[in-house]
Amino acid sequence: MKTTVIACLGSLVLGTSLSWAQNTPAAEPPVVVVQGEGVVRLAPDQAFIRIGAESRSRNPKDAQATNAEAMTAVQQRIAAAGVPKDAVRTVSISLQQEFDYTGGKQTPRGYVARNIVEVRVDDLTRLGDVMDASVGSGATSIHGLRFDLKQRDVHEREALKLAVADALSRAEAAASGAKRTVDRVVRIAEGAPVTIVRPEAAAFRMAADAPASTPVAEGEIEIRAQVTVTAVIK
Repeated sequence: MKTTVIACLGSLVLGTSLSWAQNTPAAEPPVVVVQGEGVVRLAPDQAFIRIGAESRSRNPKDAQATNAEAMTAVQQRIAAAGVPKDAVRTVSISLQQEFDYTGGKQTPRGYVARNIVEVRVDDLTRLGDVMDASVGSGATSIHGLRFDLKQRDVHEREALKLAVADALSRAEAAASGAKRTVDRVVRIAEGAPVTIVRPEAAAFRMAADAPASTPVAEGEIEIRAQVTVTAVIK
C-alpha cells in the first residue's frame, strides 16, 4: 500500500497592520493520506446454478409443449430434492426456427424451444443431488454454477472495518516516522468491495448420461475492502 505524507508547515507572519493580518488565510494543518485493506475469507454457504431444457420439433407448438413438459419434470424433481419454489426463477424462454444450408440454399429444419431456470441452493450438501435430479428428469444443460454467501453484506462490513483499522495503523506509523502523532481523521473514502471465489466455478455442461452423485468443490470466498483515509497529524 502506498503511503503519502502531506506536511503543511505553518509560519509566523509579522504584519505591519492589523487589517493585513486578518486577511491572511490560515495555514492548513499537516495531514497524512494512507490506504488500508481488509480481507475476510469464508467458506460459501449458498450456490446458484442454471438448468436448461431444450426441445426440437418441426412444429413450433410441439417444440414448446415438449419443452414445457420437460421443464415441469425438472422442477418437480428439484422440489423433491428439497429446493423450495421461491428458490427457482425463470431467466430465459425462447423459441427459434432452425435451418439447413445446402448449396447456398436455406431450408427450414424445424424449431428449437429452450427454457432456463436459476436455482438457489441454500444447503450445499444437496447441490450434487439437485444437479443429478435435474439431469435425470430431462434437463439438457447445467451451467453458470457460482457460490455465494447468504449474509454477504455483513461480511463486507466486517472487511470494511478491517480496512479502516489497517489504514489507521499505517497513518500512525507514517506519523511516527515524521516524529508526529495522529490527531484526528478528517476523511474516509471507500472503494468498491471485491469478491473472489477460489477456485473459480467454471461454466460447464452435463450430458444426460452423467454419473450420479456429482462431486462439487465449494472452495473459498474472499471479500476485499479498500479505503483511503486522510488524518490530521500534530
